[in-house]
Amino acid sequence: MSTYPDVQLYIDGTWQNAVNGRTIPVIDPATEEQIGTVAHAEKVDLDRALDAVAKGFTIWSATSPFERSKLMRRAADLLRERRDEIAVLMTLEQGKPLDQSKAELGAAADVIDWFAEEGRRTYGQIIPARFEGVTQMAIKGPVGPVAAFTPWNFPVNQIVRKLSAALCTGCSIIVKAPEETPASPAALIKVFADAGIPAGVVNLVYGIPAEISEYLIPHPVIRKISFTGSTPIGKQLAALAGLHMKRATMELGGHAPVMIFDDADVEKAIAVMGATKLRNAGQVCVSPTRFLVQEGVADRFTEGFTKIMASAKVGHGLDPATVMGPLANERRIPAIEALVNDAVAHGAELKTGGRRIGNKGYFFEPTVLANVPKTARIMNEEPFGPVAIVNRFATVEDAIEEANRLPFGLASYAFTRNTATAHALSQRVEAGMLTINHNGLALPEVPFGGIKDSGYGTEGGSEAVDAYLETRFVTMAS
Repeated sequence: MSTYPDVQLYIDGTWQNAVNGRTIPVIDPATEEQIGTVAHAEKVDLDRALDAVAKGFTIWSATSPFERSKLMRRAADLLRERRDEIAVLMTLEQGKPLDQSKAELGAAADVIDWFAEEGRRTYGQIIPARFEGVTQMAIKGPVGPVAAFTPWNFPVNQIVRKLSAALCTGCSIIVKAPEETPASPAALIKVFADAGIPAGVVNLVYGIPAEISEYLIPHPVIRKISFTGSTPIGKQLAALAGLHMKRATMELGGHAPVMIFDDADVEKAIAVMGATKLRNAGQVCVSPTRFLVQEGVADRFTEGFTKIMASAKVGHGLDPATVMGPLANERRIPAIEALVNDAVAHGAELKTGGRRIGNKGYFFEPTVLANVPKTARIMNEEPFGPVAIVNRFATVEDAIEEANRLPFGLASYAFTRNTATAHALSQRVEAGMLTINHNGLALPEVPFGGIKDSGYGTEGGSEAVDAYLETRFVTMAS
């Protein structure tokens, strides 16, 4: 098993402690034991990172897209070679089962490869002129140094999309990674360093999130921010970015509806959504939470889905038998307990789960609540944990109305064999992503992002690079 390291900052091509020597403990969520430390950056460290990222932008923006692509693909290959070692670190610090950590790292390598190639195709335009002898050009160029802020639920994949989009377009970057899960992000940054990315182009810091964001976002060196996290924090950071005319990509919270119709393949819906709900203990921004099931199949779905949730093996992520690991930190247990208790107090039926498991480690039972009234908090607040709500509906209109009721609009799911129903959902469900009859989200080549209070911009697909580019118009007469 890999030894968990004491994690340092990465600034201007060197691994280093914080100038003041401060560190933050890192806790294994399955044992509540300290397994390491991470360097705590303060203003003096951030100033060094800002100087480095400015220098790095000068170097990297002048590097050809072809050369940038080669180095990025080398990094992807190194990540695949080191996948098993890094996966152990991720499981120790975050808690997810080892096979899920390995899958996250494999997907991250694919993201790097995809963006490496997409960066070679950031075409401009020649615009037909009205007058003879005039040439009109729209030229694409990197926006400048980027500050990226990422959460703990996917320690590598939340970074790799921002990092890859920045690098493939010629931007340099400061990554503010999560303190709870620092070792796997550091290992990701190391593969880029070892692949030959020049000093200063990629920088990594940890510390108090509010202090770092409030210092980096307004700083004149930073030209763009990208944030993944909660809607309330995202709104604050977006407002700060707007105050300083900084571009921002915001991937915020959701409360994903799952619409299961009478004509659906119910057994498939149970299997697919059961695995999706249990993934990463439900600590996923696109995790299905509000299951809306048509009356004709509601009993059948509820029984089968509850059985999957109740029988899932919960344990340490390094145990091969584990299906679901612990929650990521001690804050999540009382937060989820409060939502479940409130729902039951409002008349919801607790089908399974609802309690903490044991008294060591942040384990919580996979939970199903049925017939939950809209007045319950959990119908309106994202649980971000292994809790599913199963409610009935009568008509397609009922399902769409409930799916769109909340201000969130990130992911949504549906199961139906009726093409007219599927078409209606594709046109009317207010979500940045809708996947019908399977879970087809988060591939590198497809859009990934929300609408409404779930943010704006995409971190996947061909549009993802646009936020890191600016268009300049040049017109020239002979």
